[in-house]
Amino acid sequence: MKGQSIIIKKVKKAGHGGGHGGSWKVAYADFVTAMMAFFLLMWLLSMVSPEKRAKLANYFQNVSVYDNLGVSFLGKGAEVLETQLPRSDLMPSEKQSGSYYAMQKEGLTKSLEKAIGKKLADVKDQVLIDVVDGGVRIQLVDKEGKPMFALGKSELTNDAKRIIQIVAENIKDLKDSKVTIEGHTDALNYSTAKYTNWELSTDRASTARKELERFGLNPDNIAKVSGFAATDLLIKTDPYDPRNRRISIMVFSATNAEKLEKLGVKVGVPRPKAN
Repeated sequence: MKGQSIIIKKVKKAGHGGGHGGSWKVAYADFVTAMMAFFLLMWLLSMVSPEKRAKLANYFQNVSVYDNLGVSFLGKGAEVLETQLPRSDLMPSEKQSGSYYAMQKEGLTKSLEKAIGKKLADVKDQVLIDVVDGGVRIQLVDKEGKPMFALGKSELTNDAKRIIQIVAENIKDLKDSKVTIEGHTDALNYSTAKYTNWELSTDRASTARKELERFGLNPDNIAKVSGFAATDLLIKTDPYDPRNRRISIMVFSATNAEKLEKLGVKVGVPRPKAN
């Protein structure tokens, strides 16, 4: 109509942004990816030994992006992992894990108890088996009237030889294992100073070692042979108790032994309390 202006209304359709948009999904996906990478990193670090973790931390503390320009930073990191952090330490195999050795110790303990109960029923009360730091300990103890060695000598009795044979048969095929042998006496002293309980306990431990090797134990698996005289009594309330006269054969993993030595922990302790 004349005199009236024409109004044109443009309606702009709203987009799909705001609460119904898709940009937030991208940000959320990035967040989830970052969290997954973080937890993966934490898991990997938990698998590394303290010594190797310290080396890795030292590398990243001192690395500089300005050093060796033109050299890939990732390439340098890979070099650290290859040279200073062996893959076997970063990702331990099943054999290197603590759970594997726990199962190995439990299996050895059960197999020894079964074999001794079946073949050595008459002397099973003279064989003490327990789990100690780093491995399994088997102790051959004297009993009144039934000694493991001839009195004052390092000659094994027939009972002791039978026990050592069973022990050797059960430990000789263990992989990555080390064996220590200790000789112990009671507090009864000799009248002569030329041959004391120190010499006697050491000689008895060495005799036990030879017998283990005779029944198949690899000499390379022997880590230590030592005598303690009467300094480490089993029955502390009675230094003259015949059970203090004993041989301790300890079997442990070489890996555990190395870790314990670094921590200053003696393999085979703590010792069980005797009644």
